[in-house]
Amino acid sequence: MAAKFQKFTTHLCYNNQAEEAVALYTSLFENSGIKHVLHYGKDQHGPEGSVLGILFELCGVDFWAVNGGPYFKFEQGMSIYVKCETQEEIDKLWEKLAEGGKHQQCGWLVDKFGVSWQIAPAIVDDMMRDPDPEKAQRILTAVLEMEKYDIEELKRVYEGRPTIPA
Repeated sequence: MAAKFQKFTTHLCYNNQAEEAVALYTSLFENSGIKHVLHYGKDQHGPEGSVLGILFELCGVDFWAVNGGPYFKFEQGMSIYVKCETQEEIDKLWEKLAEGGKHQQCGWLVDKFGVSWQIAPAIVDDMMRDPDPEKAQRILTAVLEMEKYDIEELKRVYEGRPTIPA
């Protein structure tokens, strides 16, 4: 019986920060770790013995981090979407991943390496697909106005409850 394999694997090309990025990412997610480290050999594009790439896993999903040099730049047209079960998970990932990077609208952030992430509550997908167009539209409007997602606020908006004055 053949082992199950992952058909698609995301490659993240860093200038020379692959090790630092992988250390951060694998420290933040359960069921994560380094699976293989590939080093440059003699007469290759990098110093012999230095890290060329790292195969790593985040929550059971494989990624490659490659030290590709300054030729590659991350763009916001591509992001890693993380579905979170709790507000605590959102808060932790939001702060740790954006450290040295920047927060953005709709649960997006860019980490200090330039990688774009979307840190979202798992429930928001179901809310946006609600067959009641009013509920779905309320959620879409709320999402577009938020930076970091607030699960309780999203639930309040979804249910059509009024805002409680502070």
